[in-house]
Amino acid sequence: MEVFISLFGMLCLMGLAVALSENRKAINPRTVLGALAFQVAFGAFVMYVPMGQAVLDGASNGVMHVIGYANEGLAFLFGDLAKFGVGFIFVINVLFVVVFISALIAVLYYLGIMQLVIGLIGGGLSKLLGSSRAESLSATANIFVGPIEAPSMVRPFVKHMTRSELFAVMTGGLASVAGGTMIGYIQMGVDVKYVLTAAFMTAPAGLLFAKLMWPETETPQNDIKKVMDDVADKPANVLDAAASGAAMGMQQVLSVSALLLAFVALIAMVNGMLGGIGGWFGIEDLTMQAILGYILAPLAWVMGVPWSEATQAASFIGQKMVINEFVAYIDFLKVSDQLSEKTQIIISFALCGFANIGSLAMVIGGLAALCPERRHDLSALGMKALIAAALANLMSGTIAGLLYSLAG
Repeated sequence: MEVFISLFGMLCLMGLAVALSENRKAINPRTVLGALAFQVAFGAFVMYVPMGQAVLDGASNGVMHVIGYANEGLAFLFGDLAKFGVGFIFVINVLFVVVFISALIAVLYYLGIMQLVIGLIGGGLSKLLGSSRAESLSATANIFVGPIEAPSMVRPFVKHMTRSELFAVMTGGLASVAGGTMIGYIQMGVDVKYVLTAAFMTAPAGLLFAKLMWPETETPQNDIKKVMDDVADKPANVLDAAASGAAMGMQQVLSVSALLLAFVALIAMVNGMLGGIGGWFGIEDLTMQAILGYILAPLAWVMGVPWSEATQAASFIGQKMVINEFVAYIDFLKVSDQLSEKTQIIISFALCGFANIGSLAMVIGGLAALCPERRHDLSALGMKALIAAALANLMSGTIAGLLYSLAG
């Protein structure tokens, strides 16, 4: 029964995307079915096939080693404050790790390693799904970097992209999780295997829902030979790359810190007001999280969450969409040990992505900076791209729940 609910949930998510499609007749079955098959196959491979589990274990251990190196830098700067034994300080133990990861990724870009990896995966994705090379490269880049940096891989083509390609780039960016932010989730306590698997599953998921909601009706430009070398402001050397990457990471830390401070405080204020209003009607524990939970509970249920936990799980999904994933993860991790293992897996996957209103403004602004003449198109595509990205994240959670049920 649980398997059928998850399958029904997948159909519901795809059905919603089709209902919102700009041109249902233009939907390419190869792209849609290929992306769905890739998601399911990759999830099954790393979660249940011995070789896949070994690969994931190796990658997880590698990530934890990288976090260990980052912690050395934190210990040098903050001393005992960086040690978990004296208490968990979010901005130090989570956010400042982003600075090191951003510097590391910048160095890998300078050395050409990232371009090689992204080019290989992106090229394979393009051939498998029949998507354009540019949108496939951008989707693949989003596995490792954020929604602002990834489009730089195809910077020369942004101006000439079809609206469908531009929509796919926006959707992929909003559905993704940047390398530095991914480490932040892990530092918070989210299972490293879930985060890594979700990061790879979002690439085909983003393309799946982008091509359902805005299928290709034009002819994409696929001559992408010079894209890898056409990057503005290329660092002078490795040290310059590390320094610029660290500076970019610090900007992310400051931005996320400010947003979290503001949103957590605003949520507390809103909940205080709702509690006062609810008290008039005998509902003293009324909160924004509770309201979102009741509204989205059916959605959580069709994703595979047991009905007894659907309201609580749905509140995390709602927080992620309305506020951001950090706030949602913070609340989720407070009670995760009270939830079933299946619900923990589904929510861990579903929250892993940038699909929220604040990130939409960031994506539009970042792409508009690359190509100001496409600002009107970006604004017009924005809200639909946000919906497509949210559906992509929910699909990853639903597939994770399906695989868990099949294994059980």
